[in-house]
Amino acid sequence: MEDYAYILDYLPQGSPSERGFKHEPVAYAIGGEEFKLFELIPKPGVAISPGDKVYIGKDMNLRQQILHVKRRLSFDELTSNGQSELPHALEEVVVDNEQRFVRFFNEAQAITTRLHTLELLPGLGKKSMWTIIEERRKQKFASLDDVQKRVSTVHHPAKIIAKRIADELSNHEQKYRLFVAR
Repeated sequence: MEDYAYILDYLPQGSPSERGFKHEPVAYAIGGEEFKLFELIPKPGVAISPGDKVYIGKDMNLRQQILHVKRRLSFDELTSNGQSELPHALEEVVVDNEQRFVRFFNEAQAITTRLHTLELLPGLGKKSMWTIIEERRKQKFASLDDVQKRVSTVHHPAKIIAKRIADELSNHEQKYRLFVAR
C-alpha cells in the first residue's frame, strides 16, 4: 500500500473520457514506494498542482487533499501531460528516498554470468559497472552525489534511476524489473 503519491496531472473538470454530464475533478499520480499509478479524487475546494506530494494512506485524518483513490492506472491511461510530468516526479521521488537508491548502487548484484543489474540502468555499460563495483569495494557510497563524484561516467544518478523507473512503467514486456512491482 502506498502512503504518498506525487501528482502528475490535475483535471478540475474531470476526465474527458468519463461518460455522463456530472464530471468530478480527478488527479493522476504515482506512488512513492512501489511506483503504482493512480486516479485520485481530490477533496472539494482543494487546489492541487503537478509535482505536489499528497498523502493517500489509510489514515483518513492525515488526508488533507485527497478524498479517495478511485483506481489503479496503467501507463497508457495517463494523460499526455501526466506522461510528460512523470520523469520530473520520479526524479523527485528518487531524491526524497535517496538512501534507498544509494543502497541499490551499494548492493546491486549480477543477474547472470554475462549481465549485471547495474547494466540495466540507462547509459551504464560494462566500464561504468566495473568502476561502481571497484569504488564500492573501497568504500560504500554515502549519497547519489558520492556516486557521481567517484564514478566519472555516471552523471545525474537520480535522473538515470528515474529514467529506468519510467521505462519499467511504460514497457510491460521488460524481462527484468529493478524498481516497479509487476
